[in-house]
Amino acid sequence: MSFRKVVRQSKFRHVFGQPVKNDQCYEDIRVSRVTWDSTFCAVNPKFLAVIVEASGGGAFLVLPLSKTGRIDKAYPTVCGHTGPVLDIDWCPHNDEVIASGSEDCTVMVWQIPENGLTSPLTEPVVVLEGHTKRVGIIAWHPTARNVLLSAGCDNVVLIWNVGTAEELYRLDSLHPDLIYNVSWNRNGSLFCSACKDKSVRIIDPRRGTLMAEREKAHEGARPMRAIFLADGKVFTTGFSRMSERQLALWDPENLEEPMALQELDSSNGALLPFYDPDTNVVYVCGKGDSSIRYFEITEEPPYIHFLNTFTSKEPQRGMGSMPKRGLEVSKCEIARFYKLHERKCEPIVMTVPRKSDLFQDDLYPDTAGPEAALEAEEWVSGRDADPILISLREAYVPSKQRDLKISRRNVLSDSRPVAALGSSRLGTPAATTTAADATPSGSLTRAGEAGKLEEVMQELRALRALVKEQGERICRLEEQLGRMENGDA
Repeated sequence: MSFRKVVRQSKFRHVFGQPVKNDQCYEDIRVSRVTWDSTFCAVNPKFLAVIVEASGGGAFLVLPLSKTGRIDKAYPTVCGHTGPVLDIDWCPHNDEVIASGSEDCTVMVWQIPENGLTSPLTEPVVVLEGHTKRVGIIAWHPTARNVLLSAGCDNVVLIWNVGTAEELYRLDSLHPDLIYNVSWNRNGSLFCSACKDKSVRIIDPRRGTLMAEREKAHEGARPMRAIFLADGKVFTTGFSRMSERQLALWDPENLEEPMALQELDSSNGALLPFYDPDTNVVYVCGKGDSSIRYFEITEEPPYIHFLNTFTSKEPQRGMGSMPKRGLEVSKCEIARFYKLHERKCEPIVMTVPRKSDLFQDDLYPDTAGPEAALEAEEWVSGRDADPILISLREAYVPSKQRDLKISRRNVLSDSRPVAALGSSRLGTPAATTTAADATPSGSLTRAGEAGKLEEVMQELRALRALVKEQGERICRLEEQLGRMENGDA
């Protein structure tokens, strides 16, 4: 019998992680010390948000991504909560809107100024009150505008319409114990949760029904996590009865046995999974660990394939993950994490080495863009929609976001009627634009390009004239210098 190991082919086998240089870190941040297993960090293509220590209430920092280096102690914070902030989450449909949950039992939604904070932000756009104990979990709906989920230590899950500040659904009888985490599926029709009673549940929030449940998904008493994958499977992290950390993959159609189960080690920090639906790679970060492990999920056994480990010296207090549209496509960057130390935040770049400078189609399939696929009212009425995808071929960068995202007025005011979508200032998403609608915008684009070309040509002509003038001046000066040296002048 041969024991020769056959190497599995994968384009992610050589993914490597690299921390950025010190001058690109965010220094002197007093990361929160509150005892709660959340990531303490949220990031999008414009801003980095970190929950920080605050005297007399709860606060979090919001920094423009470009504001690296030492952060002044007097830098303004978002500080409207009266108790410590436990979880924060950026709205996927507007990069200037963030929600926070706190020990003061409230959920607050904030509008961050376009260029960042210049003074402390104490007034939220909306306060959502409905929990009777601290709120430790916040999760925006992936495809419906203004829909927000919150879960508290009262074992209640609430679904809100942020645009009208109303409670849409209250799920108060499905979890008998503390909820560890909640994760929406790809189109937001279901969510899964991990609970202190060791059960993983799949729930339809609009019907308020339990679709599937697996008791003792992990037999250990320490915290578990469960996340939905793009194909509808559920990935969990937890502990065995012997307190060894585990990963498992489950098929919601049959939760009797896991499709795959792997044991990692015997550390005691909760494992936080971060999932990339475009590449099917799961990054697992342990609280208190100094490493990030990553695994590829495939259709064939053994389903969970270990890729590699990024190791550093310092343990992590928390971790944030950049959405795909905020990555540097030209450098073959497939993930970027923001690792929280005790006093700083350090970006870690995950890269697939490639020799070619061309756009790598296989690394960057179309990814979820910032445009909502549904309004809140449509989702409540029973409609579902997958995320509206955008291409990263044009190296999607924050400066282009205003072409894609909705205006601030629409995010947190009453939602627009569906019929008005086509007449909005920013136009409809590419997926729903008809050929007739596309023609005027195309001609406008061409006109704009022609104008820019003319500007460039004018600048070029001016530069040529300047070079010619400077050349003549140099000639005159050389002649004068020659005459002075010969004693003529």
